[in-house]
Amino acid sequence: MRITIDGDWTATVTGNPLDISPRFDFRDFRVRVAPYANVEERGRFLLNTFGSQPWLWDTPDELGFDKASRELVGAEFQIAGEAAGAEDSVRLPAAPPVSPGGLRADEARDFHLEVTTVLCRAPGDTVLTCLRDLDVLDEPLAARVGIAPDVALLVQRGTVVGWSLTDPARHLTTGFAAPDPVPPSPATRRLLTACLDLITTPLLDEVRDRVPAALDRLRALDQALRDQREDRHRADALLSFVGDLTEDYGNR
Repeated sequence: MRITIDGDWTATVTGNPLDISPRFDFRDFRVRVAPYANVEERGRFLLNTFGSQPWLWDTPDELGFDKASRELVGAEFQIAGEAAGAEDSVRLPAAPPVSPGGLRADEARDFHLEVTTVLCRAPGDTVLTCLRDLDVLDEPLAARVGIAPDVALLVQRGTVVGWSLTDPARHLTTGFAAPDPVPPSPATRRLLTACLDLITTPLLDEVRDRVPAALDRLRALDQALRDQREDRHRADALLSFVGDLTEDYGNR
């Protein structure tokens, strides 16, 4: 299958998905599927690949392709900050299922992968799906291409219209660190939902406006994250964002 990403820029789906586990950096609200483990390695990666890459003030979603083989070798996605309402999220098609597959660029040149604008949250936040816009929900999907474990590109009419992350709690981390290999605890899953409620609803605006009830919820969430004894790596990943909010707004 050939897919279009940016205008006339196309890639062919191959049988070789990435074997890199995603890293859900909650503080930056982005998902990394890449071999680099720090800023220096990321810089070298960008120099040695082509595709959709940051440039000055332009920060698109990123797909990096090897210059020699034209194969996909890494990706970074920004999670949309605006969540769809429940009535829209339930319209997200359940089919087709994810089919593992890599990408090979049809030609070696750069392109632009615009960031998505809307987030659909599955019940229990078992899947996070970021879409180009809500119009995507008006038509069926043609394919879900699983470019890496738990990460898929959504294709509609031959064009990439979004992406998804399955089991986001499992992949929680901070920065470039690898997630904990032990499965997340039920408490972590509940706390992730509480944190997503904070970020993707008007509650965040109420916190910034210092509405007392919202600040109470923020402080309670901060304390719950600090008190969790198990699954500390993931709890700290969530706390890296919530703790900053509490310091800025909750302690005054």
